[in-house]
Amino acid sequence: MAAGTGKTGAGENRTIPRHVAVIMDGNGRWAKKRGLPRTAGHAAGSENFRKIATYCKNIGMDYLTVYAFSTENWKRPPEEVGTIMRLLRRYLNEAVETMERDRIRMKVFGNVEALPEELRLLVAKTDEISSRYQGFQANICLNYGGRDEIVSAARRYARDLAAGVAPAELTEDLFSGYLYSAGIPDPELIIRTGGEQRISNFLLWQCAYSEFYYTDTYWPDFGPEELDRAIEAFNARDRRFGGIK
Repeated sequence: MAAGTGKTGAGENRTIPRHVAVIMDGNGRWAKKRGLPRTAGHAAGSENFRKIATYCKNIGMDYLTVYAFSTENWKRPPEEVGTIMRLLRRYLNEAVETMERDRIRMKVFGNVEALPEELRLLVAKTDEISSRYQGFQANICLNYGGRDEIVSAARRYARDLAAGVAPAELTEDLFSGYLYSAGIPDPELIIRTGGEQRISNFLLWQCAYSEFYYTDTYWPDFGPEELDRAIEAFNARDRRFGGIK
């Protein structure tokens, strides 16, 4: 399915990307600028994710994928990691309460086996609820790394072969089915907030033909108006996919 046409907050018709991914950067610097602990920035960022996800659903987007916690983020101070885990636990608990009512879907991409047991149980519950509905889906990349995802997919494919699954010719489509994002389209647009301009091990396989949009705005301040500007920039891009128009 191609990207759809919808209305942005400005009220003008736009082609809405079917799938947008966001590297939510700048929470700590947002807090430091205000004389607050970094943990306050993560709390503000968590609330902003809820706001942006609702906006994406309302304008007709099909998928929103956000980078919440990378495989490298375990290197951060234990207090900060603990705060992030508590915020994720609270958010997932709230999501379980509202997903059924609002008929929304949410998936977690990443190595969930390394997460605390309570988080793993919440992830399993959100998966179960999501399986019953269609429509907008929010994806949270948690304990996620792009290289780790590709290696894990290769291991799963190798296990299938070792288990006696008929070895089909390995194609890109077949390999994509072993990724965390199996079954959903690659993101047309990837946004990074906070002023940095690098991919940081995010969706390495899936971003092959994504458009990138960078903004200096810290994630807690990234509102619907800024998302509208990113979509407007996306609409101005000439997407040829290696061909010629």
